[in-house]
Amino acid sequence: MAYKSLENELFIASCINGGIAGLTGVACTFPIDLAKTRLQNQPVVNGRKMYNGLYDCIKTVLRNEGLRGLYQGSLPNLALIIPEKTIKLVANDCFRNYLSDDGRKISVANQLIAGAGAGCCQVIITSPMEMMKIYGQDAGRISALSGGSVATVEPAYKIVWRKFGVFGFYKGVRATLLRDIPFSMIYFPLFFYLNNLGFDDLSTRAPFHVTLVSAIIAAGVAAMSVMPADVVKTRLQSIHHTTRNYNGILDCFRQMYKEEGLRTFMRGAQARAVAIAPLFGIAQTVYHLGVGEAFLGIPQLRPV
Repeated sequence: MAYKSLENELFIASCINGGIAGLTGVACTFPIDLAKTRLQNQPVVNGRKMYNGLYDCIKTVLRNEGLRGLYQGSLPNLALIIPEKTIKLVANDCFRNYLSDDGRKISVANQLIAGAGAGCCQVIITSPMEMMKIYGQDAGRISALSGGSVATVEPAYKIVWRKFGVFGFYKGVRATLLRDIPFSMIYFPLFFYLNNLGFDDLSTRAPFHVTLVSAIIAAGVAAMSVMPADVVKTRLQSIHHTTRNYNGILDCFRQMYKEEGLRTFMRGAQARAVAIAPLFGIAQTVYHLGVGEAFLGIPQLRPV
């Protein structure tokens, strides 16, 4: 009975850690993610683009829309990132513990399965969050093209509900799965491999800097690996009236390749890598600090 109680408390602690981790990570990296979305969505007209790379995008947004512009669309992201990161991190831990041989060792194959399971679970929250976030992030670019003001842009949830109904919040969900499942299958096994290099026989967690660097490297590799899926997902989930409509993933791939070339599938790669790597570095490090365990007054266990 005492073991069951501790198990429940450890689960609650993991949820607390996941929520704090997600909130901290997004608050620090959202402006870069906004730049990534705008770079992926901007059309090339007569060989000209509105933004010439990551830093030019951030500078232009800051100049034209102010500091608030860099956090346009952040409200749904900040509200939903707590359950999203909690589900992702806690689900992976639960799958890893379940699939481990003796609570200490887990095969590479089972690590991949655990990562895939975590990626699949998180999409429940990720898909609607991404749609509303993308709409808000791209509002400034669309307003600039049409000569309007960001302040006049209708909230994303109202448009989605009116045009598509409740299922509209899962528009592009297949593309989200196509991105998030492979991402988690790459990220988690690589992170744990690198992070385990910082353990000794007695430690319950790796040193802070080891976890931070391990998560940054793993997230950077995973983010670059799934870039084409991320670009397609962004296009499919963009609901501004001026954006292009596609009939599913294959149609989006085909039309983008035909009209914009192969390089377009890596558009925003720098911004995504720069956003995702520190996001997961910060989130994963905060998650492993053991804030939840300290709050509940229970011991922190060494991760599988």
